[in-house]
Amino acid sequence: NKTKPETGATGMGSCPLCVFKIEPRPVSGLRVTFMGVTLLALNWIKDNGTESFQILLETNGNLAINISVLKPGFPLRPESNETQGDTLGMDSDWGNPPGPVTAYCHVSADPSSGQESQHIDVLLVGVKSNTQYKATVYSQAADGTKGQPQAIEFRTNSNQVSDLKAVNVSATSMTLTWKAVYNGSSSAYSYKIQVAGEASVLNLTVKETHATVSGLNSSTLYSITVWPFLGDVEGTPGFLQVYTPPGSVSNFRVTNVSIREIGLAWSSDDSQSFRILTVQEKIGELKNDTTTNQSITIGNLSPGTSYHFEIFPRGPDGTEGPPQTVDSRTDTSVVFDIRVVRVTTNEMQLEWQNTDGAAEYIYHLVVWSENYIREENISGKAVTLQNLKPGTLYNISVSLVADKGHPSSIVQYTRPSNVSNMTIKTTSTAATLQWWNQDTASSSYSYRLLIAKADNSSSATQVVRTDVGVTNATVGDLMPGSHYRVEIFAQVGNATESLPFLESFCTEPAPVAPFHCEVVPKEPALVLKWACPPGTNEGFMLEVSSGAWDNVTNLESCTSENGTEYRKEVTYLNFSTSYNFSITTLSCGKKALATQNTCVTGITDPPPPDGSPNITSVSHNSVKVKFSGFEASHGPIKAYAVILTTGEADNPSADVLKYTYKDFKNGASNTYVTYFISTEEKGRSQGLSEVLKYEINVGNESTTHGYYNGKLEPLGSYRACVAGFTNITFNLQSDGLINGAESYVTFGPYSEAVFLPQDPGVICGAVFGCIFGALVIVAVGGFIFWRKKRKDAKNNDVSFSQIKSKLIRVENFEAYFKKQQADSNCGFAEEYEDLKLVGISLPKYAAELAENRGKNRYNNVLPYDISRVKLSVQTHSTDDYVNANYMPGYHSKREFIATQGPLPNTLKDFWRMVWEKNVYAIVMLTKCVEQGRTKCEEYWPSKQAQDYGDITVAMTSEIVLPEWTIRDFTVKNIQTSESHPLRQFHFTSWPDHGVPDTTDLLINFRYLVRDYMKQSPPESPVLVHCSAGVGRTGTFIAIDRLIYQIENENTVDVYGIVYDLRMHRPLMVQTEDQYVFLNQCVLDIIRSQKDSKVNLIYQNMTAMTIYENLEPVSMFGKTNGYIA
Repeated sequence: NKTKPETGATGMGSCPLCVFKIEPRPVSGLRVTFMGVTLLALNWIKDNGTESFQILLETNGNLAINISVLKPGFPLRPESNETQGDTLGMDSDWGNPPGPVTAYCHVSADPSSGQESQHIDVLLVGVKSNTQYKATVYSQAADGTKGQPQAIEFRTNSNQVSDLKAVNVSATSMTLTWKAVYNGSSSAYSYKIQVAGEASVLNLTVKETHATVSGLNSSTLYSITVWPFLGDVEGTPGFLQVYTPPGSVSNFRVTNVSIREIGLAWSSDDSQSFRILTVQEKIGELKNDTTTNQSITIGNLSPGTSYHFEIFPRGPDGTEGPPQTVDSRTDTSVVFDIRVVRVTTNEMQLEWQNTDGAAEYIYHLVVWSENYIREENISGKAVTLQNLKPGTLYNISVSLVADKGHPSSIVQYTRPSNVSNMTIKTTSTAATLQWWNQDTASSSYSYRLLIAKADNSSSATQVVRTDVGVTNATVGDLMPGSHYRVEIFAQVGNATESLPFLESFCTEPAPVAPFHCEVVPKEPALVLKWACPPGTNEGFMLEVSSGAWDNVTNLESCTSENGTEYRKEVTYLNFSTSYNFSITTLSCGKKALATQNTCVTGITDPPPPDGSPNITSVSHNSVKVKFSGFEASHGPIKAYAVILTTGEADNPSADVLKYTYKDFKNGASNTYVTYFISTEEKGRSQGLSEVLKYEINVGNESTTHGYYNGKLEPLGSYRACVAGFTNITFNLQSDGLINGAESYVTFGPYSEAVFLPQDPGVICGAVFGCIFGALVIVAVGGFIFWRKKRKDAKNNDVSFSQIKSKLIRVENFEAYFKKQQADSNCGFAEEYEDLKLVGISLPKYAAELAENRGKNRYNNVLPYDISRVKLSVQTHSTDDYVNANYMPGYHSKREFIATQGPLPNTLKDFWRMVWEKNVYAIVMLTKCVEQGRTKCEEYWPSKQAQDYGDITVAMTSEIVLPEWTIRDFTVKNIQTSESHPLRQFHFTSWPDHGVPDTTDLLINFRYLVRDYMKQSPPESPVLVHCSAGVGRTGTFIAIDRLIYQIENENTVDVYGIVYDLRMHRPLMVQTEDQYVFLNQCVLDIIRSQKDSKVNLIYQNMTAMTIYENLEPVSMFGKTNGYIA
């Protein structure tokens, strides 16, 4: 702040005294915050030391106001801070102000602190419009010292228009009025007016504050603006929007009159709607009706009464135009208020009133419809109309006979007949309904249907409405498997309805979503899981099948709320078997589409074998252990382990699998695993054991899976057992030995102990010579015994001529084969030529009888009388005939029955032979149809059991493989109710008059049959047939005898065996190729026995590969490619 010195005397002599005054800071932020016509507002920011302010307001160099004692405050009324401008405290140069200007000061509070704000607001009232001003503001200290001035210049606004109004508004004109705020003489001002409509704009200028505008359009929105002008200076305008009213309607008229109604009509081009005022004579205003149409019927009027009607057109904003009027009178009638009291399909009861209740009148009734009219006079005020047609519209008129006025009339439909019949087709979520109505008027009916859950649940009722003439509907959004009831009403005209027709239906149950199976470890069971299907169900039907076996079980219901999962454990299954599962949802007596899946049960430890292994070929440090494979009904056999012990313990535990030959030699255990065999099995059929035997050379110093097959100790006592595995786990940390705890394993029983001899190196040569001599004597004696046995082996049924033979030792057969094979099998051809006439002279009387000829498939294949199979005689002596012969095998003279493929007329004889001869196995070597020709009748049933005379045959399982099919049957005698099982081995890969592709196919097939026959009664013959029962049949029987001959006698006699067969049935082994094939089979069998390691008889083909028919890795000759 600036200071000013002042000079004065002091109380101490002449020493001058200097007094300093501090100037306050000037105001800041001076600005105009509001500018009007005769007032304005100033605002600035004060300094904390400022007590008051001085404001100078001047225009054109003349002082307008001088306010010097203005102090801020918080006035409630502007008057409290009002100060008239004067010259007090002013410099004389200013002069007097020309006129009063009032000032109002206001200091606001700071909203954040509640303290006085630094902002000062001053309102100056009484300034001139459209005038240039300069405002100067001084800050002022408490002692009156002024700060530096702050100034601002501005011009006030011109005059403004306010309170703009439109009066006397008509369809084509209006008068505008307004108020003006101006400074000076009003005659100096003019006003510009703009009237803007939808299609035109009107402009005019006036001097007064009112004006009349004409030439407007009716029912139009106009925007009106009025600007004030002082010379060329434009003031603040006023604005207004006004709708012009519509014009009055034209041609307002009465169109029709009845007892209770009056019709009105009119014309109008510019109205949106119309209000019709109805005034009744002597009563006054009755009601107002509004319509957007240009006609209306005023109803519920009184008969014989005068009415006055006024119509007011309305514009878009509801503005009403001038009214038009018309008067009319309703017709007179004593009859009124006709009511239908009751209506049925063929009756209608009416009642009415009259104006003179005490009088007795005669009424004239008229009823008519299409092709129908009825007139009569009645005395009462009620009538029942009968013999009407359903669903028909009737016009009814009642009047007084003596009345000259108009009659009272109504129209009414009779009730339609209800629906007569309905059919319903459903899905899980929808129903399609079709119905019929016999009424003649039914083509004009529509229908209303109500569909609701039959159990009155909370499910909302559906309402379906049809169009006229439609007699079907589809209802959706239904719940699967749920009961619904439906009510259907026929409707006609004004919604007159029939009585309801009631029906119920049930939607289809929802199918089960795809489900999955879980294996139960070591249990013949599966756990099925599926989500409970939507909707309602009454349970499920679970069907489980495998081959011809199936089982059906009904399961409990479930609810689909919260995603419920259904769980079912199926326990009546077999291990390692594929099952087809079918789950069907049940509800309302209906079945959903079945959901299917195929699952395989798990595995467990193999079943224990029936017998112990055989120990043969004992030397001082090695033996041969021979055993049959384990039954694979608990799962495919993955491996075998051969275990040796020198102790006397019972069956071993899984713990012995960790001991090796090294542990044995070290004395850690007297039991150890000496050999391990891994198989290639992939799965097998229940109940069938392997047909191949394993022969293990123990002590040959080989190593398998960490187990060393070391030499045995001379003079030692050893026992052997076999462990079979369906699942095997190895300890990778223990040199790959078997983990017995985690493997699925079963141990067979130990064999009898064998004692190894002394090392022959320590035996003297003399002892060896003695032993050799003894062996020669034994061999010669054995040979003499065998020759005697061969001579005694003749069929007791017939005295055959001496059977010729060509006996060859096994070790010499390969050389013999090469010799016979030379020059394109010349030697074999000569042998076969010698066999052609064998047996052909034997009698065949029974086959040649006229009664039996039709029972023979081929005329040249007739059974010999001496060996034919004879059936029991029933009604005729020839009933015992069947084209079949007993055939000798290795063990029995009647080991086989060779027969032809049955004919349609011999099916009963065929099954009678099966039953009477106690047959448990059939070997079929032909297809039913080959190269388009029928080779054999299909003599077995497929699905349903079938009767063949007194024999019932039912198939229980079927396994179809590429080379053969195995079928199981139950054969039952209807008369005795006895039954026994029967298995058919159907070889499908053998061409007629030909040979199989490989020798191993037939050899393995033979072992398959023989393995099953171990389970059959020993006296039961094997029935073998092809088409004629000679070529393929003879070859199969011959190979069976040859295998036994090789195994038991170490000799081969192909020629002698075929000779023997032909003495029992003609043409056995029918072609030279089949004869050569037999010799090829023998050679391949002999060669396979030379394997020194794992001498399975046919190592390449396990029982599993028989059933899975995997590609064999055979050691036999292929494709008849006879060895050169």
